[in-house]
Amino acid sequence: MNTEELFNEAVSLPVEERALLVDSLLRSLNQPEAEIDKEWAAVAKQRLAELRSGVVDAVPGQEVFDKVRKRFEK
Repeated sequence: MNTEELFNEAVSLPVEERALLVDSLLRSLNQPEAEIDKEWAAVAKQRLAELRSGVVDAVPGQEVFDKVRKRFEK
């Protein structure tokens, strides 16, 4: 089976199965590293605690995207 045949077969799958396939393929390219995952989890927990305590304020996603687009328009 060549790549085109494989692709055609894959796109004929139900959406849920395609999503699982894509996830599996991406994971095969970027193998998870337990230590890095632990560090990211610690950072995420700290940031959530900061948000909940009011130490930092959340910025709406749309505002962030607007700033990024404006910055890179030039």
